[in-house]
Amino acid sequence: MRTTGYDLGIFEQAVRAYAELRAPVVPLRGEHFNLLGDHFHPLLAVLAPLYRLFPSPLTLLVAQSALLALGAVPLTRWAVRAVGPRAAHAVAAGYGLSWGIASAAAFDFHEVALAVPLLAWSLEALGRRRWRAAVAWAAPLLLVKEDLGFTLAAVGAYIALKGRTERRARRLGLATAAAGLLGSALEIKVLLPALAPTGGYAHGGQLAAAHGSLLSALAHAPLDLLRPDLKATTLILVFAPSALLAPRSPLALIALPTLGWRMASENVFHWGTAFHYSAILMPVVFAGLLDVLGREHDRRHVRAALATVLAVTAVLVPSFPLAQLAQRATWHTTPHLEAARALLARIPDGATVAASNRLAPQLTSRCTVVLFPTFPVGGRLYEYRRKDLPPPTAEWIIHDPEAPEAWPYRRGHWPYPLAQQQAELAAAQRTYGYELVARRDGITLLRRRGTS
Repeated sequence: MRTTGYDLGIFEQAVRAYAELRAPVVPLRGEHFNLLGDHFHPLLAVLAPLYRLFPSPLTLLVAQSALLALGAVPLTRWAVRAVGPRAAHAVAAGYGLSWGIASAAAFDFHEVALAVPLLAWSLEALGRRRWRAAVAWAAPLLLVKEDLGFTLAAVGAYIALKGRTERRARRLGLATAAAGLLGSALEIKVLLPALAPTGGYAHGGQLAAAHGSLLSALAHAPLDLLRPDLKATTLILVFAPSALLAPRSPLALIALPTLGWRMASENVFHWGTAFHYSAILMPVVFAGLLDVLGREHDRRHVRAALATVLAVTAVLVPSFPLAQLAQRATWHTTPHLEAARALLARIPDGATVAASNRLAPQLTSRCTVVLFPTFPVGGRLYEYRRKDLPPPTAEWIIHDPEAPEAWPYRRGHWPYPLAQQQAELAAAQRTYGYELVARRDGITLLRRRGTS
């Protein structure tokens, strides 16, 4: 139960809807909320057949792990050509154990997992100057997330730059760059606002909030990209798995769109190393490393570089989520977890349930789930005003006052302080017609009167 409704439950509700041939309406995000109005990721539908066979949040987690691991295939194949079969193991280990991949795998599920193998194969094709194949692998990025059109444009710019002496390559590169830019612009300016309940792009204000306007934000960008210090630390850590060699390759330019919007954002989560934001960068970093090593004629330098890659990997692993595999708490089932599972089992399939954030993904495969207390309010993200909270309408409420520590969060209560959550729980019984079914180890299960 280290997963959350935000985000595993959200994505499961979307994929479940696709599997049932419905639009990806996600109750956890709000009433009638189409998730394509939050981020543009229709490629998620490719997971629907798998989910139809195995309707469980585990299906999404396993699929994500497989997609992240799949990125190692083209990179390792490239490494065999560039540095030899034995040395290729170092590249594979560096990628597979990299903090960017581990961080993505450790926190729920995200659509960016679909982009990782696509970009890895595109980068390998770029390394072999197979321009059309590179574009074919990168083109679906437009269907993974709205900002990845800029990454597609960077792939096109690289082709135009490296193939500038070839007329067809130059034309292909320029056309790809234009398609990426226009695709992202269309998604951000037209498709997302058309599908969003608020009628706008939900994440656009994060680039202009600090300075009042987008123009002012751009003027301050040179300094803001490196302050506070957390941003500079992240930039160093992004390229550290390559022993800081990747920036010597022009392939590193393909990382600029993702790094650019993250460092320019006002969302502090984008600046650091947690969550899934760096997964898309790891194939670029290791492709840059292979590009540099493939042009190195001194085998001693190659061996020294790969030894450094392994050393950096070993040093960083304990500071990132893979270290949880060695912690007893990861494998230990507490009495509190047993109590939670027993109460969850009492909720019938097909019911509507308002659940605490960490209980929500335990139910999303078989129930209609919203967050308790209701969040976001009226479809608006990060709205916390108590007076705006609507009354609960779900058939069941299950609330857990214990917030276990689970990476990357410390102990705490979200989305509202515990006192407010408990006040809403009391109001449900006092005012809104809910009766106590069971309470065990602090976990409360309520049922609306008249619910069978």
